[in-house]
Amino acid sequence: MSDSQVPHPGRDNHGFPRGLALRLFAYLVAGHLFAAFLYLLFALGAANQ
Repeated sequence: MSDSQVPHPGRDNHGFPRGLALRLFAYLVAGHLFAAFLYLLFALGAANQ
């Protein structure tokens, strides 16, 4: 078995680090929640004028 065939802990079958994928997903969710909060803030602010 060559070095490229050795399985690494924390990596799936495609070689993409699982921790990086989870962090990317978490950042995407957090970013969308933050954007939705800002949108709500501006929408409510515009409605109160």
